[in-house]
Amino acid sequence: MIRLGINVDHVATVRQARLAQLPDPVEAALLAEKAGASGITVHLREDRRHIQEHDVRRLIARARTKVNLEMAVTPTMVRLAERLRPQDACFVPEKRQELTTEGGLNVVAHKRRIKDAVARLQGRGIQVALFIDPVREQIECAKDTGAHGIEIHTGSYCNVTGAKRARELRKIVAGTKLAQGLGLEVHGGHGLDYENVLPIARIREIVELNIGHSIIARAVIVGMQQAVREMKTILARARR
Repeated sequence: MIRLGINVDHVATVRQARLAQLPDPVEAALLAEKAGASGITVHLREDRRHIQEHDVRRLIARARTKVNLEMAVTPTMVRLAERLRPQDACFVPEKRQELTTEGGLNVVAHKRRIKDAVARLQGRGIQVALFIDPVREQIECAKDTGAHGIEIHTGSYCNVTGAKRARELRKIVAGTKLAQGLGLEVHGGHGLDYENVLPIARIREIVELNIGHSIIARAVIVGMQQAVREMKTILARARR
């Protein structure tokens, strides 16, 4: 069964809109776990637009599954991750002006910095993945950094339709096969929803999907546990 990580960032987005105490992303995460989530993902951004450091601390203390910390490759964030000690970390590109992450990390251009950061966190027992586009050079370079795995950026697939989507899917399939052949654990995420996830979930090389916005949006209507169960049902169908 493919693992499902739930990103609860946008529960915090609602809270931060009023600078209030509720809704609590940690409580949402615990409900997701009860519904069968394999892990919880949070992105602690430099501008703290949604998740806050205290959210991550509380989540690590209370979660029964693994916590995956998405983070920029900066000295400040690396030191923070060393202190917080999540089970997993995923290095992602980050720009203040973007609404959400717009593409994969350029590992080729920043190999030395990324390699050093990977070594520091994995030396603390934190498994590190790199969020990258399904491009051969980036995947091969990711292997050279010593990272445990990669998370394939699925946004380009999700943002198009028809023949363009089919082409993007072929790129993802090829990238995942290459990565697995190199010994990297393969995850996927970004832009996945209840309508477009099935072809991605059918890719056998992908062992984990991290999904946030669509599940949180669905949870507003039907509740967190039902939203998670609905996604798990789709993922189960993909692996029959």
